[in-house]
Amino acid sequence: MAVKTMELIDTHCHLTYEPLAEDIEGVVARSQAEGVSGWVTVGTGAEHNRKAVALAERFENMYATIGVHPHHAKDVTAATLAELKDLAHSAKVVALGETGLDFHYDLSPRHDQRRAFTAQLEIARELNLPVVIHSREAFDETMDILEQFIRLSGRLRGVVFHCFSGSAEQARVVLDHGFYISFTGVVTFKNAEKTRAAAAVVPLERLMLETDCPYLSPEPMRKQKTNEPALMIHTARFLAELKQMPLPEFAQAVTATSKSFFDLP
Repeated sequence: MAVKTMELIDTHCHLTYEPLAEDIEGVVARSQAEGVSGWVTVGTGAEHNRKAVALAERFENMYATIGVHPHHAKDVTAATLAELKDLAHSAKVVALGETGLDFHYDLSPRHDQRRAFTAQLEIARELNLPVVIHSREAFDETMDILEQFIRLSGRLRGVVFHCFSGSAEQARVVLDHGFYISFTGVVTFKNAEKTRAAAAVVPLERLMLETDCPYLSPEPMRKQKTNEPALMIHTARFLAELKQMPLPEFAQAVTATSKSFFDLP
């Protein structure tokens, strides 16, 4: 049943990816019908950064991040970084990323991943934008780079570990640094005990929700191969139960956190 009086924000979605992009009006309408009425569409490289900004400028409650995913780090040049700075002039750009390290696929050499990550942190610091972190099988090194950057270059406005699937112990490390954590539908998966244990220790003022769509449809919708923002209601409902809270109260808290992190109206 549609949730008319609740406001949720999908803080990490790829609305420029197919098949979502070809049905964006329907995606937005279905999302709004389920109470997910704000979206942060995430750039992963030059083409999708441009598309994300253009798409966000079409919809009132849609915003964009711009960055280079670690998969594409080997392609980062001075021109790439200059374009990020240029695109950031849009009022709809609310963060840098997703950027970070992916040592699971290693689609870019690790030295290129580290170089691109650090360069994007510098842009975020220069432009006073928060950073959206992708970290897969690279938690310790991701933290090391963030710690070293902050020690040498100064404070970042905000840091969120997106699609968090680490342990409760790793979540505490992230929280101890003042960073934020975002959960996808993975937390609903039957074999995701570790992710649920992590979610249990994250306070609402540091917790955000996302779909990472078109990937990772939550239970009970995992058979729906294309995830979309409307399905985030299942993740919200699941985490509200985990936190032993009424859904509207939980939604209000995590939406306030999301608005504060991204400086949304």
